[in-house]
Amino acid sequence: MNAPDKPCPDFDADFRGHFRDLLVWRRDVRRFRTDPLPDGLLERLLDLACLAPSVGLSQPWRFVRVDDPARRDAVRAEFERCNAEALAAQSQDRAHLYASLKLAGLREAPCHLAVFVDPDPGQGAGLGRRTMPETLAYSAVAAIQTLWLAARTEGVGLGWVSILRPEVMNGLLEVPEGWRLVGYLCIGYPAEPDDVPELERAHWEHRHPLSEVLFQR
Repeated sequence: MNAPDKPCPDFDADFRGHFRDLLVWRRDVRRFRTDPLPDGLLERLLDLACLAPSVGLSQPWRFVRVDDPARRDAVRAEFERCNAEALAAQSQDRAHLYASLKLAGLREAPCHLAVFVDPDPGQGAGLGRRTMPETLAYSAVAAIQTLWLAARTEGVGLGWVSILRPEVMNGLLEVPEGWRLVGYLCIGYPAEPDDVPELERAHWEHRHPLSEVLFQR
């Protein structure tokens, strides 16, 4: 006898409005308070992150919590080196603005989390990625986005640091050689919550309307 189908939740108009608010208030946070996260909160958020879709149900994401002060110092030094190189590559009219941007909360954020992708997980038996192996990394990005939204529901902010060399990070964090860094995340309570992206407030860039990115064929 077949089990009865589970009823689908009713995501009503009120829920949809709150969901839109969640998307609007999800920000890339660079300015954190130093208060620690409550015990068990990160683990609860990561449980939710693992509900993200993944190609072939491979769950190729690998989370590394970085607590050791010496490793954190090494990560900050790597960021500073890479950021200096990025500054030097800016055009003359952009360099001053770039130098004024705060691009990471590595010093203030109470929690550091590195997210890697395993490029050849046994789980999933390779389904769906023969022609597009990069979908493994996309799956890890989906987990980060899910974590980002889940964190915001708890009043917690997340900042994605990408100004790092993946091959250097593998050595600093002593992870398996084949893993590939997808993002280094700063997590904590925002010092300045805002519903406008910081880069937009700093006049670095602005959002473009859907009409500019939607095409028909």
